[in-house]
Amino acid sequence: MRVVTEFPHPVETIETVWIPLSDGCCLAARLWLPEGAGDEPVPAVMEYEPYRRRDSARTADSRNMPYIAGHGYACLRIDIRGSGDSDGILEDEYLALEQDDGVEVLAWIAAQPWCDGSVGIMGISWGGFSGLQIAARRPPELKAVISVCSTDDRYADDVHYMGGCLLGDNLSWASVMFAYNAQPPDPEIVGEAWRDMWMERLANCAPWLETWLRHQRRSSYWEHGSICQDYSAIEVPVLLAGGWADGYSNAIFRMLANLEVPRWGLIGPWSHSYPHMGTPGPAIGFLQEVVRFWDHWLKGIDRGVDDDPMLRVWMQDSVPPHPTYDVRPGRWVAEQAWPSARIEPRVLALDGVHLVPNPESIAETALPIQSPLSVGLFAGKWCSYAAPPDLPYDQREEDGGALVFETAPLEEPLEILGAPIVDLDLSVDRPVAMLALRLSDVAPNGEATRVTFGLLNLTHRDGHARPRPLVAGERYTVQIQLNDIAQRFPIGHRIRLSLSTSYFPLAWPAPEQATVTVHTGASRLTLPTRARRAGDETLRSLGEPECAMPTPVRMIRPEDHRWTVLRDLAREMSTLQVVIDDGALRYAETGLDVGTATTERYSYRRGDYGSVRGEVRSVWTLARGDWSVRTETCTVLTSDARSFQVHATLDAYEDEERVFSRNWDYRIPRDHV
Repeated sequence: MRVVTEFPHPVETIETVWIPLSDGCCLAARLWLPEGAGDEPVPAVMEYEPYRRRDSARTADSRNMPYIAGHGYACLRIDIRGSGDSDGILEDEYLALEQDDGVEVLAWIAAQPWCDGSVGIMGISWGGFSGLQIAARRPPELKAVISVCSTDDRYADDVHYMGGCLLGDNLSWASVMFAYNAQPPDPEIVGEAWRDMWMERLANCAPWLETWLRHQRRSSYWEHGSICQDYSAIEVPVLLAGGWADGYSNAIFRMLANLEVPRWGLIGPWSHSYPHMGTPGPAIGFLQEVVRFWDHWLKGIDRGVDDDPMLRVWMQDSVPPHPTYDVRPGRWVAEQAWPSARIEPRVLALDGVHLVPNPESIAETALPIQSPLSVGLFAGKWCSYAAPPDLPYDQREEDGGALVFETAPLEEPLEILGAPIVDLDLSVDRPVAMLALRLSDVAPNGEATRVTFGLLNLTHRDGHARPRPLVAGERYTVQIQLNDIAQRFPIGHRIRLSLSTSYFPLAWPAPEQATVTVHTGASRLTLPTRARRAGDETLRSLGEPECAMPTPVRMIRPEDHRWTVLRDLAREMSTLQVVIDDGALRYAETGLDVGTATTERYSYRRGDYGSVRGEVRSVWTLARGDWSVRTETCTVLTSDARSFQVHATLDAYEDEERVFSRNWDYRIPRDHV
C-alpha cells in the first residue's frame, strides 16, 4: 500500500471532542480538520461504531481519516454510547437509542463552525449497519452513505442465523462483544472517573448470546434495524462494498435490486475489511473512490460517479483449495443494472450422482443422507476476518459424509454471477432437520475448492417467522438459495453439488440426527451464468491502494493465529481449535499497551448430538506506566434435544488484583432449531 504524506489540505488532529446529547450523555470523538475549515466550512464525514477510537480502531483510522480530511473534509470517529470513552452503557447492538444518538450527532456536526451543514456516514461492519439504519431515519443533514460489509436483514443475513440455522459465529461474535463491553475508558481522557465508569460497565455487562438465542425466528426484534423492512426509507445515495470471503456480500445484490436511490455495489475477493486493505488481494485504491464519491455528493463536484456501472465484481478464477490466499486471481466485470437481463439461468438436474442438462428425462431415485457431525470441520468461518487461516479447506475432507452430484468435465469455460439456486424434492424422518449445500470447483486431480454454500433449517421451509415441524415420510419441495458469487470454472473441471445434514461448527446441529431423502426426479440446480464480454476489459481502473501514514506502533508481544483440527480416535472426540491472538501493541501517540487474545474450541463426540460444545475465551489487557487492567471472559454454549445452555464468566483485574467477578447460567428452549 502506498503511504501518502502530502495532501491538498494540511490536517489538524484533535484527539478528543465531546458531543453532548439531549439526555446529558456525552460521546467521545476524534476529529480531523482540514486547515482553514474554521473560516471556510467544509462537509463532514463520520464513522460511528463501538470499536474504541483510542486503541482498537486507531490504526485503521490513522490510515483513512487523515486521507479523507486531506481532501477537504472534517472527519470524526465517534465512540457510540457505552463504548470507548463515551458515557453510558451499551446493552445490545443496533438499539433505537443508538440510532437516536446518531441522529443527534449528525445535527451537532452540521451546526459546528467548521462544517458547511452537509454530512456523510462511512463505516464497515457495525459502522456499515449504523450508516444505513440512521439513513432510514431521514435526518436532513445526511447527504450520502458508504456502507462496507453490512446487511439489510439482521435475521436472515447476519452473524446470528442463516437459513434459519444457528451460526457458530453467533457464539464467537457474542463473545467478542462480551470482551469489548468489559473494557474501561482511558483514564487519560476521562480522568479519575474512569474507575466508576468501568465498574458501571462491568455491573451491566452480560453475554448478548442469551438475548440472541431467545429470538430464534424472525420477529420484531430482528426487524428493527433491518432496512429490508422498508427500502424506501433510504433517500440518500449509497455506495456498498464487500468481499466474496466476507459474510455480507449477499446484501449488496438485494440492496441494488430494491433501493430506489442512486446506488453502486463493489465486491472484490476480500474478507471482512476495507477494500484498500483487502485480503485476499488484489486490494484496490478504495480511498480514492471514497473521496471521489464524497466530492460528488457532498461538494457537488462532477467526478463521473453517475457514469459508473451499478455493480462491479471480481470474477474469481479457479484456485487450488487452501485456508488462506494472498491473492485470488481473476478480473473485474460489471453490470449496468441489477438484476441484470444478461444473466442466463442454466438448469441442471440431479440424476444419481450426476448433474445433467436434460431435466425432463430424469427418472426418480430416492437417495438418503445422514451426515456425521464431522462434516463442517473444514468449512472455515461464516465470515472470514483473514486473521487465522479461516477459509474452507479441500472439500474432499467433507464430501465423504455428503450426498454428492457432479457434472461431466466441462468442455468450455463456464462463468457464473449471482446466486445458485437448488430446488429439492425431499422427505425427512425427524421433526427438525437442516441441510447444508456446497457448490465446488473440482480440478482434474480431484482437488475440490468450495465456491459458495447455503443453509436451510427445513422447519423454516415456508419462511422464517413461523417455522413448522416436519412430518416423517411426508414429501416437501424446498428451495435453497446459495450465497451470491462470481466464479469462472475452467475447461476440464467439474462442478460439484454436495448436500449434508450437518455443518458444524459453522452451523449448530439439529437436536438429533436426521436422515433426509432426496428424490432426484424433480430436484434441480440452477446456475446464474454470464457470458464473457469485451466491455469488461475497458473498465476504469480502480487504482493501487493508498492511505495516510499509519499511527506508530511497536509490537511488544507477537501475534499467533492458528486453525487446528484435533481427532482423538480412542475417545471418539473431535475438536476444532481457533487461536486468534493479536499479540500486544504499544501505541506511541497514546502511550497505551493493548493486548488481545482469543481461543475458540468447538467439539463433539462421534454420533452424540448432546455432546456438541462451543467455548470462547478472551483475555484483554490495557496498560500505561504503572496503570494496568485485564479482563478475562469465557462463554460456553452446549445443547440437548430440548434447550440451549449458556454459561459465561467475567473476571476483571486492576494491577493484578481481581476487582470484579460474575457468572451467568441460562437455559433457553430450542424453537425448531
